[in-house]
Formats: sequence, C-alpha cells, structure tokens
Amino acid sequence: MIRLASLLLILIGLYGIFSSRNVIKILIGVNVMELGVNIFIISVGFFKGGIAPILTADSFSSAMKFVDPLAQAMVLTSIVIGLGITALGLVFARKIHAQYDTYDLGAIGGGKDD
Repeated sequence: MIRLASLLLILIGLYGIFSSRNVIKILIGVNVMELGVNIFIISVGFFKGGIAPILTADSFSSAMKFVDPLAQAMVLTSIVIGLGITALGLVFARKIHAQYDTYDLGAIGGGKDD
C-alpha cells in the first residue's frame, strides 16, 4: 500500500513538471516527485517485525531480522541533494524573474509560437 502511495506521488510530481510552464510550479513538482522516490526507497528497506541493525547479545543470533540501513542512508543523502537542487532552482527562478519579470518559461523565449 505504501509503495502504491509513493508511485502516486511520483506520478503527481511528473504531471506537475510536464504540465506547467511556471518555474516555481516545476520546482514543487520536482519536490513532490523526490518525496515519492524517498518513500519508495524507505519502503523497500523495511519489513514488519524488523529491528534496528545494532548487534547486541540479544540480537546476535537474529541477524536476519534486521531492517536494511542502506535505504535509510540513501534517503538521508537524497534529502540533502534535494535541498541543494531546490535552493539552486529558487536562485535560478529569482534571476529569471529579475531579468524577464515573469516565471513563465514560454514568455522568456524558450519556445516557438509559430
């Protein structure tokens, strides 16, 4: 069920990217898609009844019950990269608005209207 929700978020983000010409709305679509991918990665590394991957005397014999920590590390890295992409995108959006006085990509000469 959680994987279906993450797939839905990815599709909503893709729709937001491809259906809009506004730079801010495209950035919001990228963030929604990134959230869906992060939820999907976390759901791959989780299973019900899993325990934290810390070896103790009690959990030494039950190594097969550990939740995969690699997915969590990948999502933490993805969050940091997504923050950087969002910040850079907002800086570009601000520069576009300062130069062209609009956030519309079609109005700045990016597409042909023939």
